[in-house]
Amino acid sequence: QAQPVESGGGLVQPGESLRLSCPASGFHLDGWTVGWFRQAPGKEREGVSCMSPDDGSTSYSNSVKGRFTMSRDFAKSTVYLQMNSLKPEDTGVYFCAAGLMYGADCLVAQYYDTWGRGTRVTVSS
Repeated sequence: QAQPVESGGGLVQPGESLRLSCPASGFHLDGWTVGWFRQAPGKEREGVSCMSPDDGSTSYSNSVKGRFTMSRDFAKSTVYLQMNSLKPEDTGVYFCAAGLMYGADCLVAQYYDTWGRGTRVTVSS
């Protein structure tokens, strides 16, 4: 079971898009719940999005709903977070996490077992 390694962060202007990637090396997309979390400067970590392994259904925080989309690619064994219409308040370090869950709220960090080191997203004009 390998640690997730996130990628895709960078510096963009408001209104632009980024796609974050989380390769599922060491765990299985058809059995593990995968979530995205972020920590903005001076703020606590918050849940952004998560996906159920059973049917790929997704959940989103209110702050990103309608702008962010989570998806998975079984052929590449990778989970993605497409971030559109980025705002300065989206700035922060984004973490990919994975865990085995049984009906738990997948936007709650304590239910995850394995965490990546994070990829930094900066939205600034």
